[in-house]
Amino acid sequence: MDKLKDMPVSELFLDIGKFKEMPVSELCFNIRNPRLVEFSEINERTTAEQIIEILWEVMDVRELVLSIAASGYFRNEPLIVTREKGRNIVIEGNRRLAAIKVILNPLSFSVKIPDVDPEIKEKIREVPVVVASREAAWRYIGFKHVNGPAKWNSYAKARYIAQVHNDFSIPLDRIAFQIGDTHKTSQRLYRSLMVLEQAEKEKVFSRDDIKRNHFAFLYIYTGLQYPGTCEFLNLGDEDEDAKEPVSKNKIKELGELCRWFFGSKKEDIEPKVRSQNPHLSQLDAIVQNREALAALRDGESLENAFELTRPVSNLFEEELLQAKRSLVKAKGLVTEGYDGSESLLRIAASIANIAYDLHTEMERKKNRPMDTLKLPEEFYKPIKVREYREFNREEIYRDV
Repeated sequence: MDKLKDMPVSELFLDIGKFKEMPVSELCFNIRNPRLVEFSEINERTTAEQIIEILWEVMDVRELVLSIAASGYFRNEPLIVTREKGRNIVIEGNRRLAAIKVILNPLSFSVKIPDVDPEIKEKIREVPVVVASREAAWRYIGFKHVNGPAKWNSYAKARYIAQVHNDFSIPLDRIAFQIGDTHKTSQRLYRSLMVLEQAEKEKVFSRDDIKRNHFAFLYIYTGLQYPGTCEFLNLGDEDEDAKEPVSKNKIKELGELCRWFFGSKKEDIEPKVRSQNPHLSQLDAIVQNREALAALRDGESLENAFELTRPVSNLFEEELLQAKRSLVKAKGLVTEGYDGSESLLRIAASIANIAYDLHTEMERKKNRPMDTLKLPEEFYKPIKVREYREFNREEIYRDV
């Protein structure tokens, strides 16, 4: 076992004869598993039963239980184990370990599983493992879960990259190279996690205080790739590996950004960002515009604050085109959709008057007489528009 301990995992996997059989009862969960810490605070006092409960609820262990119950355990997929403090810690394969423990001791857990053939149970009391140090194993685990076939979510990836970088002093560019990352994903994930941990350290953010159903780390990871958001926090280049990437004079802004991303239960603040697209790009525009930023800070919605960043001419054009599309659609429905309602007729009359006033105002701004505008001839034919004056129910007609 000692001979295998420090051998690179890539070499161990080349020779199936190097696999070891180890009793499941001697295997322990990895409390530093990046996926586990995403969902709950786990420490040395967390029991195996509690960990299995988390894995069962959020990582679909039931699917593995059904697979093993039906076909047994695929022995060419060893768990990766490291020896720490006299214990065998599974650093790769915690879901599989959870599934096997549930099958072997179903009454110890509050979950329902199908009956399992006693022969299969007997065969999985011991499972194949590869024994290696965390440092020897990081390349394989990193490739598999960060940039490979069994990808973790962004937060778990970031936690793992930070572990490798901080625990083993592996440069971020080397981590990226080893796991086949050619898009600076490793550097961006690391920086995003450091920004979040700095916010917690400065007590302007707490994961326990988020006011949403799940921890949307992807928002901050993606958001920090926008130039305006980076400037808002005075962040340096993404290649930098600083553990405190946000300047001290920008801690207040860091707290604001976290509240916009995640909300606050304590302050009863709803998150402003509810989707990546278009909210992250809208927020990026807002933090670069003084008036829009002030509006957001005063409680305006993200959408309303964003409107303040846009040229009025763009807004006017969009509203005009939207009105045209709506009217064209309504005109196509009038034959079968209009039932003779007086109230709808009043609305149509109001729209006609608004359109006339709008066109008149636009003509006035153009400083051009009406007869020089080249529009269809029928546009200028006088039409009778019924107007309603609600205060006395009087109906009048006028030419427009």
